[in-house]
Amino acid sequence: MSFLIAMAGKGGTGKTTVAGMLLRYLLEHGKKPVLAVDADANSNLNEVLGLEVDSSVGAAREEMKKGGGMVDMTKDQLVEMRINQCLVEADGFDLIAMGQPEGPGCYCAANNLVAHFMDVLAKNYPYILMDNEAGMEHMSRLTTNKVDLLVLVSDPSWRGIQAARRLKDLAQALKVVVGRAVLIVNRVTNGLSPKTTEEIATQGLELAGLIPEDSQLAEFDSEGRPTFTLPADSLALKGAYAIFDRLFT
Repeated sequence: MSFLIAMAGKGGTGKTTVAGMLLRYLLEHGKKPVLAVDADANSNLNEVLGLEVDSSVGAAREEMKKGGGMVDMTKDQLVEMRINQCLVEADGFDLIAMGQPEGPGCYCAANNLVAHFMDVLAKNYPYILMDNEAGMEHMSRLTTNKVDLLVLVSDPSWRGIQAARRLKDLAQALKVVVGRAVLIVNRVTNGLSPKTTEEIATQGLELAGLIPEDSQLAEFDSEGRPTFTLPADSLALKGAYAIFDRLFT
């Protein structure tokens, strides 16, 4: 069974950047191969990782629905071929982008076929890291609906903590079985305010740790450089690794 880690957070919290740091941590600590799944409709995990993505599962699904222009192939064979073509291979991990969702409540044959082949694909990886959009609809469709570790990423604001709690509630509403849910507060300067600290306790969130604001990371972002390659002395990377050490040891 794969160990499934799901990232969640509202826009602007640095969730995808933290996902890239976590992927790097897993690789450096021998927890590989990893299947990285970009389940955000506004896909940019590949940019964080410095990879090019030419196709998505969503595009494969649409092609299958239209027949794909292929002859002498069953729909199953077509989707399996297209999904394998969507995989971007890298050192120690593969990346696949889910693309645009069809919308909640859609149980068409195409989506069921894609879910089936994603299940088969997942069996090749001991670790799966899934970067979700705020809606997290893909999480309810992928694999067995069981998440071993749900990582909620927030900014240091009181409203950000409330949003993290709503995302945790949403996972439950989607009937996703979560083994453990933790909160990471990103882009922190001078610690957390008393109001934010109180709100974390009030919402019953397990605080895994804080990632400090980092001028190096901001420089990488402004220059369009993949933050996956941050230097080891990056304050944000060091803060994230300290959190991951506690989560995975």
